[in-house]
Amino acid sequence: MAKRALLSVSDKTGLIDFAQALVRAGYELISTGGTAGALRAAGLTVSDISDVTGFPEMLDGRVKTLHPKVHGGLLFLRDNPEHQAQAKAHDIAPIDLVVVNLYPFEQTIAKPDVTLEHAIENIDIGGPSMLRSAAKNYRSVTVITDPADYQIVAEEIAAHGDTTLPTRERLAARVFRTTGYYDALIANYLSQRSPNPEAFPETFAVPLRLAQTLRYGENPHQAAALYGPFSKTFQQLHGKELSYNNLIDITAAVRLIREFRGADPTVAILKHTNPCGVGSAEVLAAAWDKAYATDRQAPFGGIIVVNRPLDPATAHLIAEIFSEVIIAPAFDDDAFALLTKKKNLRLMINGETETPPPRAEIRTAVGDSFLIQGGDADAVSDANWKVVTKRPPTAAESAALLFGWRVVKHLKSNAIVYATTDRTLGVGAGQMSRVDSSRIAVWKAGEAKLSLAGSIIASDAFFPFPDGLLAAADAGATAAIQPGGSVSDPKVIAAADERGMAMVFTGQRHFRH
Repeated sequence: MAKRALLSVSDKTGLIDFAQALVRAGYELISTGGTAGALRAAGLTVSDISDVTGFPEMLDGRVKTLHPKVHGGLLFLRDNPEHQAQAKAHDIAPIDLVVVNLYPFEQTIAKPDVTLEHAIENIDIGGPSMLRSAAKNYRSVTVITDPADYQIVAEEIAAHGDTTLPTRERLAARVFRTTGYYDALIANYLSQRSPNPEAFPETFAVPLRLAQTLRYGENPHQAAALYGPFSKTFQQLHGKELSYNNLIDITAAVRLIREFRGADPTVAILKHTNPCGVGSAEVLAAAWDKAYATDRQAPFGGIIVVNRPLDPATAHLIAEIFSEVIIAPAFDDDAFALLTKKKNLRLMINGETETPPPRAEIRTAVGDSFLIQGGDADAVSDANWKVVTKRPPTAAESAALLFGWRVVKHLKSNAIVYATTDRTLGVGAGQMSRVDSSRIAVWKAGEAKLSLAGSIIASDAFFPFPDGLLAAADAGATAAIQPGGSVSDPKVIAAADERGMAMVFTGQRHFRH
């Protein structure tokens, strides 16, 4: 009895060549709708699925392959006498190979004007069902979801008369990854349309496609890869392939520069995800001078991000130091020509300003578990800040508090920033003690020969004791911003009043681990 192949695809890439290879190998072809029409147009003999099932396609094609003669032909165990007898009794012939790729749901919902009705009509039912049936019985059935697999299947059939078991097993695994991804897309789309979406549903699926494998992970002995639509937001124009650490740093840089969307021209320099200098000015070159002045050592090998197209004057200044990545909304032609002289320097277009921030943050946890939380992506606002000292901040201090709070939000905890209205002066991050972070920030300012007189201090979490605030006052800070919420708040407020400092509570903490 000739082997039978069932072909039903939306993506017809390579279909005709593959079908011809099957025919040469003695396969009979079964097909549906447009796929059958394409095969016949190529001169191939094809049986309609309705000829196999004895049942017409109906409900606008919603029901055509959901039939025992299809799923029985896929699922019955060829070496099981009972299955053989039942298949014979019900006139069910084996189907030995299935080629199915699914309705283009992902492409459909990506269209800005898509309606719910159109999206629902692009939810494939019969396709995933056939794929799963065939994959479950992979010991006897070859199943293909991707035209990229046509060649190896055709070569094995030509050489051996059938595919090898390892190939069928690999293809079956791909089926369940494919249907899992497909179902996750549908679940997320429908969930997001809900007027009351569940923040944390009972299961959580993230549909991601492999974007690229990476040379290695955080360290050379760790394998790594990038998944998801990174290229929809970022475009690499020049330089070496991005590394795992580059991608982590780019994420941190873009989160930070988002705070300055619509603000004056701003430059931020980051190292190991921490901002080591941020400056704003009327032009980018002046903003660079302010950011770089904060710390002239840490930026070596760092990440630079700007919120304006990069101009030649700023490019000349940046080119004086070694950087790993420069990120901008665009690059002036002359700036691009200058920077591309450094063949390894990665130049990235940031399209993030046109896309919403991620809805959730996901991190691995112990035992192959995952932690999921809402994103800390809301733009900084002073609408709910509360002045808690006798003296309110001046207009200049208020502007500086806003600037410092935008930056400290993006430092590893414990985090301290000394700042003025348009620049960082000293940065301390990632210390076990908040006082130590403040000491580092003061030391950094001293190393840069920057005066902290009249500056503000921003702290990502509350001061647990007055000592941290008093140290800031001794360093020259005249105003402070912090979340508040400590049992020692009254003592900290009293210490601020004693020194004549203004202090604002934001009511919002920004721990970053």
